[in-house]
Amino acid sequence: MSNILILYYSRYGATEKMAEQVAHGVESVNGIEAIMRTVPPVSTVCEATQPSIPDQGAPYATLDDLKACSGLALGSPTRFGNMAAPMKYFWDSTSGLWMSGALSGKPATVFTSTSSLHGGQETTLMSMMLPLLHHGMMILGIPYTESDLNQTKTGGTPYGASHTAGPESNRPLSDEEKRLCRASGKRLAEVVLKLEKL
Repeated sequence: MSNILILYYSRYGATEKMAEQVAHGVESVNGIEAIMRTVPPVSTVCEATQPSIPDQGAPYATLDDLKACSGLALGSPTRFGNMAAPMKYFWDSTSGLWMSGALSGKPATVFTSTSSLHGGQETTLMSMMLPLLHHGMMILGIPYTESDLNQTKTGGTPYGASHTAGPESNRPLSDEEKRLCRASGKRLAEVVLKLEKL
């Protein structure tokens, strides 16, 4: 069975909730499995280490997870209009995959969460696309045939799914945000299957 890697970093849980909705969208398509992975936080203390298995949530991603996937959904909260440092740190370790072309031709989508509506959602989504484009991946957005893009008062962009978590980072996903996450995952899964038939 083909698998889609849902790779995310989530500090307060909002991006993780989005990842779960993307996974539901992926698994609504027969013949595709969603695999959830996260990345460890980075530390300003040189001696700090993380356990090899997190205490809760998804396991940490490995380069083999990336190499083995048929498609990728990449999620990160916004940090000053950019992806969070732990996610950037992980992508900085993928030079070997880049040199071998292991990700070239695979489809990918991105998603993000911010505390405010204009907190850099679109620039964060674009920042996550950059390493994927360098790896030769094919980026999928969300088309306006998804009517929620025209109606949402919370998150949602054509560049990828987004969520406005509020100043305390505790606002639940809106119905529109959930549907857009699921639509993004479903579209990714459908494209994976189409590519595999070529």
